Amino acid sequence: MPVNAPWWRNAVCYQIYVRSFADSDGDGIGDVRGITSRLDYLAGLHVDALWLTPFYRSPQADHGYDVSDYRDVDPLFGTLEDFDTMLAGAHERDLKVIVDLVPNHTSSDHRWFVEALAAEPGSRARDRYVFADGRGPDGAEPPNNWQSVFGGPAWTQVPDGQWYLHLFDASQPDLNWDDAEVGDEFESVLRFWLDRGVDGFRVDVAHGLFKAPGLPDVEGLGPAGETMDATFSEWDRPYWDQPGVHDVYRRWRQVLDSYDGDRMMIGEAWVGTPEAMARYVRPDEMHQVFNFQWLSTPFSAPELRRVIDDTYAAVAPVGASPTWVLSNHDVVRTVTHYGGGEIGLRRAKAALLTMFALPGSAYVYQGEELGLPQVEVAPEDRQDPTWLRGGGVGRDGCRIPVPWDGDTSPFGFSSGEPWLPMPGWFADLTVEHQSHDPFSTLAFVRYALARRRGLVDDLSDKLVMLERGDDVVAFRRDGADGGPALVCVVNCGDTDHAVADLGDPIVLSTALAEDTGALLPDAAAWFLA
Repeated sequence: MPVNAPWWRNAVCYQIYVRSFADSDGDGIGDVRGITSRLDYLAGLHVDALWLTPFYRSPQADHGYDVSDYRDVDPLFGTLEDFDTMLAGAHERDLKVIVDLVPNHTSSDHRWFVEALAAEPGSRARDRYVFADGRGPDGAEPPNNWQSVFGGPAWTQVPDGQWYLHLFDASQPDLNWDDAEVGDEFESVLRFWLDRGVDGFRVDVAHGLFKAPGLPDVEGLGPAGETMDATFSEWDRPYWDQPGVHDVYRRWRQVLDSYDGDRMMIGEAWVGTPEAMARYVRPDEMHQVFNFQWLSTPFSAPELRRVIDDTYAAVAPVGASPTWVLSNHDVVRTVTHYGGGEIGLRRAKAALLTMFALPGSAYVYQGEELGLPQVEVAPEDRQDPTWLRGGGVGRDGCRIPVPWDGDTSPFGFSSGEPWLPMPGWFADLTVEHQSHDPFSTLAFVRYALARRRGLVDDLSDKLVMLERGDDVVAFRRDGADGGPALVCVVNCGDTDHAVADLGDPIVLSTALAEDTGALLPDAAAWFLA
């Protein structure tokens, strides 16, 4: 690793979905004091940083991603004083804190939008958002055929006849980033949280913000609504990845660089290619961007090798470090993505170990260390606006609260009824239950991250891919100053793979074959060579 590398370059970052992590006041919703109460647990995982989903003032139409005040904590989650206490406690434990920033849209309760609705078409107040006249003789049809990511039209008409854009829920009006006041406001928001001591920002919908001039129709798109998967997988939309976003991040980078402590930002940029992703991490823009190609890849050796190769080919020319992420609050949990049940858990552990061995930062979503699978939520219990707007089954199944202890719901998450039902079979997956089992997923993750922390500073960031057969991914990271190299092997095939020639095994996702010492299918291992 480069000498004096910034803390984020090879960090393990733990994502906290605030409302589902830990509840301190018994209302069934996680909060900031709940996070503070679990800081020792997080430090004991050997992660380096915490990423908190939005905790700002919000009517919670999209569970915090509809912000009404970017400079305060919503009473649902606590107070600014609670945040300061949590931040100080994290820093005392050498944990960095990254907060979510939502710049594409505000809540419809934001004072700016309230002013816009009260103002006339063409007014200064409306310039801060994307308002447009409708089509047709009387303007009764939306300005174009854009569809909301959450399903249905992306436009809502107001009483005076104009329409406003919301790429997500109707309660999340899109800001107009061509308006200079919007840029000035968000620089001020950045400085507010940097002055309080936060270490970085995760930028929501970083590929959004700007819309193509003239708001053109999406070619070939009919009036029927699209699902979230469809709208996020079509990268050539006139509202994604427009050139103007890069000027915003250059400005923000100057702000971050003016503070000490290697403050950083990482973008949620759903773009079509690794090359497009790399544009966001040029030396004067973002520090990192999520590598969603890794997240969506099947458990296949050729596919995993392709993503690794493509990622390095993209970030190397701009000198950026890669990121690796297997799940988050918007996608199906890794265990289920890889097939569910025992095979899904084996593959999820193997993929985690592979991710931890790769140079760059790894992002771990809460519950991955417990091997939590996706939960099937009954329709009457679903709360995701994606489901409520008809855009698909929704994301509630990956947002079930964390089970901490006990044999029945709410499993130590709260003293009250959790905001989403927790299944009874969580009893076998609680932190308490797994802490007593040396072979649990939690024990495995704790050990792997402890070994990683002891090794990462002495390993090269250069990756050497090894040829071990079509169904195996293997790579080596050489040690610094002649020290031992780390070799990682993951067996994606259906037969054992001999590994006796690779050195001493130090971390295993599954025990080696008892008779031959070979690496079993759906397993990964680290070796010191």
